[in-house]
Amino acid sequence: MQKQPQWKDRFSEMVQVCQEELKRTTEIGKKMLSASKTNTTLHEAYEELGHLTFKAVEEGKLEFDDARVKELVNTIKSCEFDLEKIENDVNDIKKNSKE
Repeated sequence: MQKQPQWKDRFSEMVQVCQEELKRTTEIGKKMLSASKTNTTLHEAYEELGHLTFKAVEEGKLEFDDARVKELVNTIKSCEFDLEKIENDVNDIKKNSKE
């Protein structure tokens, strides 16, 4: 008869440990989701700042005497040109496939 209460106590202890671990894991998960959302917001802010800065540089409102900035501006212009050409090519392909 004395072994059954020990077994119940041990089982209750194991359930409590599992519950505590689940709570910790849940809290960690919540923190990770929060960090992910914050990281996304940070990325979006950096991206928007980059777009605004690029636009200001293009319009001559902001000048950088930095070789890396000039290199990035040239890369952006080149990529935009390439994307426009690709889009035109795709539209031509679509147009020709309908004929």
